[in-house]
Amino acid sequence: MMGAVESMRIVAMTPGYAADIVTWRYPEPYGCYDLVDADPASFLDPGSGFFALESGGELIGFRSFGADGRVPGGAYDSSALDTGGGLRPSLTGHGLGRSAIATGLEFGRLRFAPRAFRVTIASFNTRALRVVTSLGFRPVSSFAATTDGRGYQILVRDEPLSDRLRDVHPMSG
Repeated sequence: MMGAVESMRIVAMTPGYAADIVTWRYPEPYGCYDLVDADPASFLDPGSGFFALESGGELIGFRSFGADGRVPGGAYDSSALDTGGGLRPSLTGHGLGRSAIATGLEFGRLRFAPRAFRVTIASFNTRALRVVTSLGFRPVSSFAATTDGRGYQILVRDEPLSDRLRDVHPMSG
């Protein structure tokens, strides 16, 4: 599909990107991340919180902000903004996850100015757990999904108040 991945950026979701994402299939045990039953139109609703992740003008993944990042069975509240996402299956396992998640966090920080970010990751997914921990997330709870009993971990990363205030109300000078 593509050679070396250039810098990543978050862009608006398009109908073509949404239609592409719902065809992605991950090898087991990562099949729990497939979006086989998703309606591509749901990715286009501004309230859904979905955005495309591009590199070199090509779709390489997606990021989401809001309730989509929650897994049934987890204990969630409004203290953090849930975020999630995925990479094109052919790009997973190649060291791109950290940049993809960091790009999403920077976008989310500037757009939503949350007090904290929260991610929910399947307990077996040691690659993703290692990446989010390296980005400053700390585990806060674990649970079994009510859908299939699979174990998940919830991790949170606090956002400094000074960064949120500076970005929302830049100082002139």
